[in-house]
Amino acid sequence: MSTTGIELKTRRRALAEAVELVSSMRFAIALLVMLAIAAIIGTIMQQNKAEPDYINQFGPFWFEIFRKLGLYTVYSAWWFLLILAILIVSTSLCIARNAPKMLRDMRSWRENVREESLRNFHHRTEWAQEGRAVALASQTAQRLGDAGYRVKLVDKPNGVLVAAKKGAANKFGYIFAHSAIVIILLGGLLDSDLPIRFQQWFMGKTPYMGSGLISAIPPQHRLGLGNPSFRGNTMIPEGQNSSTAVLPQASGVLIQELPFTIHLNKFIVDFYSTGMPKLFASEVTIHDPETGKSFPASIKVNQPLIYRGVAIYQSGIEDGGSKLKLTAYPMTGTSDQSFAMDGEVGSTTELKLADLKQANEAYTVEWSGFRAFNVENTKDGSAQDTRDVKQGESLEQQLARTLSQHTGSAAKNANNKDLKNVGPSVQYKLRDKTGQAREFMNYMQPVTLEGSEVYLAGVRSNPGDPFSFLRIPADDQHGVREWMRLRAALADPSLREEAARRYAERAMPTSKTDATLARQLQESASKTLAIFAGEGSGGKSGGYLAVSQFLERIPPAEQEKAANVFMKMLNGAMWELWQAAHARAGEPPVEASEAHGRFLQLATNALSDSFFYGAPVYLSLEEFTEVKASVLQVTRSPGKKVVYLGCLLLVLGIFAMFYIRERRIWVWVKERDGEAHAMMAMSTQRKTLDFEREFADLKTRLPQSTQIGVS
Repeated sequence: MSTTGIELKTRRRALAEAVELVSSMRFAIALLVMLAIAAIIGTIMQQNKAEPDYINQFGPFWFEIFRKLGLYTVYSAWWFLLILAILIVSTSLCIARNAPKMLRDMRSWRENVREESLRNFHHRTEWAQEGRAVALASQTAQRLGDAGYRVKLVDKPNGVLVAAKKGAANKFGYIFAHSAIVIILLGGLLDSDLPIRFQQWFMGKTPYMGSGLISAIPPQHRLGLGNPSFRGNTMIPEGQNSSTAVLPQASGVLIQELPFTIHLNKFIVDFYSTGMPKLFASEVTIHDPETGKSFPASIKVNQPLIYRGVAIYQSGIEDGGSKLKLTAYPMTGTSDQSFAMDGEVGSTTELKLADLKQANEAYTVEWSGFRAFNVENTKDGSAQDTRDVKQGESLEQQLARTLSQHTGSAAKNANNKDLKNVGPSVQYKLRDKTGQAREFMNYMQPVTLEGSEVYLAGVRSNPGDPFSFLRIPADDQHGVREWMRLRAALADPSLREEAARRYAERAMPTSKTDATLARQLQESASKTLAIFAGEGSGGKSGGYLAVSQFLERIPPAEQEKAANVFMKMLNGAMWELWQAAHARAGEPPVEASEAHGRFLQLATNALSDSFFYGAPVYLSLEEFTEVKASVLQVTRSPGKKVVYLGCLLLVLGIFAMFYIRERRIWVWVKERDGEAHAMMAMSTQRKTLDFEREFADLKTRLPQSTQIGVS
């Protein structure tokens, strides 16, 4: 088959060359390669995300380059659609050029073959028998017919030609396969966002970049019921309705009107014993305002509802405005007095810090999410992969690491056998008066990690970053009260002095040693606590980072010894600080035990990490009233059935090309020396072992008495 295109007979050389190029097979193959490369890019790079996410991922320079190339919306980029259109034209011209010739060849018997040319065939045999040539030709035709061949007898001047063919439908494979490419591409264009682009170009539709109620969005941001193709999402809280879908765009969203209203009666979530979700289902009622028809329906994963040409898929679950009750614990200052807070997911709450003596600071809590179930891997080996807020690194480095495996491929947990539900979590943003915000995620219940119960308080500065977690150890009452008391005591200079005095008295009783040496030890302990508390840095640099900075000022030869002494003194002073805090609160001293020693070590680590937490309060979730919302994907795809038809033709075409073999047989029969002499020649497009066996079988089945020659 020639790879050249249609050759026009025209004096316009440029036109002839352009038509030949576009209709050539080599050009179509080049376009297919370009489409494959574009599809790879669209698969690797997540499409239709918000522009700030791409800026955070690639940086301003590459973001702008990729934006101009349309890599964030590859499948709707102008150059991608142009390639599709040109490929449709090119493939159609290829079909127009080759299909008529193939159809003619399928109908042709190739009866103009000459006897001399048959002698040059590789698969050839001859025989002779008594009788007339016409009788031998009829017998041969009958035997070939019995073998499944279509046969035609052609009278020749010096004999009879028996022409037979089988498997001519092989050429339908080319026609079907190439037609399938055109049909699939047409279906893709029908399901693309070309109709939306057209409305943006010529009908004044623009993406909406603001916020607020959907009902208040102006008409220029809405698409009507006549929009032939779209793919969007709608989020419906339980007991509420929706008659619109949100179509994400690169610079905002478009609102698509639906021809019906969806009322979410109930959202059903079923779980396995490990806490992994087993079933997501939306029990809905569809109301058609045009006909007044209403009917109930259930939408499950992989079980969509299709009504009036619109398919509704179960896409996910979100919070529909859960009611939250929390306790706010101060993370700065010398007070450990908590206060209650209420919140609702999707709304904001003013954070009042008057009780914390920070009335001049203004914060807003933006409640962004609530999850009643969090399935995590609590295997002991997995705890080694967890990440906390660490010391000695920049804040960006801190946030680049994460505790758990919330995001990414589900295959990461494929070999984990200890997946458990660790309970509810709340997610929120804390925005200061300058507009800067950090995002937090706190678990309601303690999680057992490395044999200890800790409360996880996650923090990140950028939405695309994973959470880093502060581990707050749980006390004897399985709460955070003791750690909060210890944090406030560390920030109180008077309690630090009291702890240093207690430490010196316990280490060097005055009855056995010099009071001056005890006073020096007390001063050293007080300085140790002050360094760890970040005194002199405004509370911004403390913990082990401040300790390491202090030790750097000591000569290198003495650093290791000084570090050992410093850490022993810190551990002892922290124990006395805990005791002093209990004494001030009028509570009995803490019992010396292995469990309390373990708690103090974890608490000290958490106090060091808390300097990177970056929030004035820690919000502990106490109670909640969950309100679930179902996320439904709503699509209208007129090209879907077209693509299905193209796929069917593609399968048939490939089957025909690979599994149907065209074979042709010519038997030239003539009379010579009183006998009927026959010469048979056989050909095929692909010579295979099956063809060789068939040729050998036909030599034995055709009528013959005296074999003259075989090749």
